[in-house]
Amino acid sequence: MSVTADALPRRRVVLAEDSVLLREGLIRLLGEAGAEVVAAVADGPSLVRAVVEHRPDVAVVDVRMPPTHTDEGLRAAVEARRAVPATAVLVLSQYVEVAYADELLADGAGGVGYLLKDRVAQVDQFLTALDDVVAGGTVLDPQVVAQLFARRRRDDPVRSLSPREREVLELIAEGSSNTAIARRLVVTPGAVEKHTQHIFAKLGLSPDEDQHRRVLATLAYLRS
Repeated sequence: MSVTADALPRRRVVLAEDSVLLREGLIRLLGEAGAEVVAAVADGPSLVRAVVEHRPDVAVVDVRMPPTHTDEGLRAAVEARRAVPATAVLVLSQYVEVAYADELLADGAGGVGYLLKDRVAQVDQFLTALDDVVAGGTVLDPQVVAQLFARRRRDDPVRSLSPREREVLELIAEGSSNTAIARRLVVTPGAVEKHTQHIFAKLGLSPDEDQHRRVLATLAYLRS
């Protein structure tokens, strides 16, 4: 499919892709769409340096790059965003790497996208995603969303609570004191205190000022 020169507003792009064929193909695709590829690199450290030097509108980044071909690109994207926080990042991968994807999505530093590489073949969708990310939006492949949610369900410490502990946590989140919770559940205040301490331990809240732990437990409940 041909791409018209006015398909995208003029965007300055740093491209990180270790496959020569795909890198050259993306350079041509972006050029035909009216974007300017200011740097095309093949590894993570070079990506960070290019972002710092060129301050592009967006970095288009492969996840798996040398030397280990695991998650170097994604880690470099996170590092680049720390160095130049306004940089939009569009991640391309054949796989979903959730470890650093969470960090990239959570930093709130600018537009971010994560697409599987077969989406690049759908040129219009790819260019639209790129423009949305540059504009500050978030664009995620449905498979990425599914795996991120699956990971969060697995990692959610609230899921480790017993049914009674979840009841107690829900009442804590409503602002109830231990005495009020005891009355509500028809148990002793001592039993509520025991449940509360178990909740704090399972949520990984180390001994501190008790009211502070109740706030953190409430946040954990709301996030779950």
